[in-house]
Amino acid sequence: MTDSATHAVDKLIRMANQIAVAFAAQPRDEAITGVADHIKAFWTPKMRRDIGAHLAEGGQRLEPLAKAALERLQ
Repeated sequence: MTDSATHAVDKLIRMANQIAVAFAAQPRDEAITGVADHIKAFWTPKMRRDIGAHLAEGGQRLEPLAKAALERLQ
């Protein structure tokens, strides 16, 4: 992976984790749905593909709530 691709994935990880934090006070299933819905509504298909590829490689550094939401989107 190139440095720019690594930087782009790092940014997506950070964004997904921030979204997860925003929904963390909700019951877990509602929070997972909220994070997944937000990503589906506001992220481009390329962003979703890139974070999906990261998830397929293990999803390191993703908060558990973000990881669960991304798994739901797969």
